[in-house]
Amino acid sequence: MKRRPMAGSYRRDQQRLPAAERRRQILEVTAAVIAECGFWGLSLQDVADRCGLTVPGVLRHFGSKPGLLVAVLEHRDVEDARSLREHLGVTEAEMPDEWSENGPAGVDLRQLCLATMRRNATQPEIVRLFAVLKAESLTPSHPAHEHFAHRQHNALAAFTALARDLTDEPETLARHIIAMMDGLQDQWLRTPEDVDLVREWEIAAALLFGAAT
Repeated sequence: MKRRPMAGSYRRDQQRLPAAERRRQILEVTAAVIAECGFWGLSLQDVADRCGLTVPGVLRHFGSKPGLLVAVLEHRDVEDARSLREHLGVTEAEMPDEWSENGPAGVDLRQLCLATMRRNATQPEIVRLFAVLKAESLTPSHPAHEHFAHRQHNALAAFTALARDLTDEPETLARHIIAMMDGLQDQWLRTPEDVDLVREWEIAAALLFGAAT
């Protein structure tokens, strides 16, 4: 008797895709899998199945499981920078993909934070991806440890620079803003039906920025 495919299985004879399109597909599928089960729970076989490929077919594009993770993070950074520019209505020159320690030009800190929370409210799976990886990568042996350490350093430096005209303690304000944004997002991810992310941020921002002036 012919064996029926298991539920959730994927055909491996899907239409061939151009290399760039296939690479993007693998990155997006991998991001979804990591958001579900973290990097340590990431199965390359699962990624391959969802893409209609073999594991060697996935590795042909990225070399290794850690290499795939780094590529996912780099891809998300570029995509998130692009979408944030759209929310703010600024150019790439005003807000490049990677901020300098002086922060992005052309926006103020409060405007930047609100646009970030509005953008994040539309993409819970991406926010979950970063929340999971950020927690996992606290361990120095995690392949994304350096990436998130660098990301945190840059965000703190940029927010501090943008806060210098608001308070005599710009780094303290920057730390509190980052902590509040992360904390509200964690609560929202856990109970989205109880937390209006944008509204809660606007209330928190009134307290944070009000105290700074």
